[in-house]
Amino acid sequence: MHNALLQNTAFRNTARIGALFALLSLGACSDMSATQQRVVTGAAIGTAVGAVGTVMTGGCVACGAAVGGAVGAGTGYVIDQIQKSM
Repeated sequence: MHNALLQNTAFRNTARIGALFALLSLGACSDMSATQQRVVTGAAIGTAVGAVGTVMTGGCVACGAAVGGAVGAGTGYVIDQIQKSM
């Protein structure tokens, strides 16, 4: 019971931080190129998914967020390059 409560609290805190980061990063995208916007958006989504995923599985939240952010940024860049080539 106690472990489930800790995980639920950690999940809520992670969700709050992710929501705040998403709101702040939306305003920061106004003066960026399309490539930069896609990379930042991918990184933000990847960070949130990585953090939530590791909270749910009981892993290292910071590690999951870092890996998710890196994968998301790379994915955003690749998507941008695909969009440009079409």
